[in-house]
Amino acid sequence: MRFLVLLLLSAGLSFAGEYAVLASGSRLHADRHEIDGAKVRLYTGAGSIELNSAEVTGFEGEEYVPAAPAALAPSPPARAGAPPASPAPQQLADAAAEKYGLPPALVRSVMKAESAFQPQAVSPKGAIGLMQLMPSTAKTLGVDPHDPAQNVDAGTRYLRELLEKYSGGLRHALAAYNAGPATIEKYGGLPPYPETLNYIRRVEHDWLGSLPKTGASLTF
Repeated sequence: MRFLVLLLLSAGLSFAGEYAVLASGSRLHADRHEIDGAKVRLYTGAGSIELNSAEVTGFEGEEYVPAAPAALAPSPPARAGAPPASPAPQQLADAAAEKYGLPPALVRSVMKAESAFQPQAVSPKGAIGLMQLMPSTAKTLGVDPHDPAQNVDAGTRYLRELLEKYSGGLRHALAAYNAGPATIEKYGGLPPYPETLNYIRRVEHDWLGSLPKTGASLTF
């Protein structure tokens, strides 16, 4: 048995980890996970990600794959100081909200429902990143969906366009963001999709719960 283990190690095989399935339907790749009460900790090669247990609905395994041969990369040139840290997802949401005249808490709530603030999130249908842009939507908006700043800017811009399209109707705009404008036209209103209706409820609950008792309104 010890010989077999040593043989596997020397053969250079690495075991791919698993996918954490988020409440939005997106998935995050991780080497492994730990559950600590109301928190789930995902471990990746770059560190760890901590999520609320309610944001993770399950895990999907992944078969092992051969590891790529390690290549010796040239040492990077020395720099005077460390590069500036990337803005947090919430900061990107707030900046985009200010740019497009939307409530920051609303953009944060959409981002939370879409990706749980995880830039690496990818949906089974192929939606990418913090605001879960489909490749076709990202192409239309002229952005790289894998770049967090471009992703959030474009997603917020698209949300603003939908709100204008539906005269400030938040539920219609959210339904169109989640299921596409064509579904609104097809059903003459909110589509009878449980996933979309639940998505609208989650965004509204999170956004309205973060506001003062006076509530909020959208004006365009």
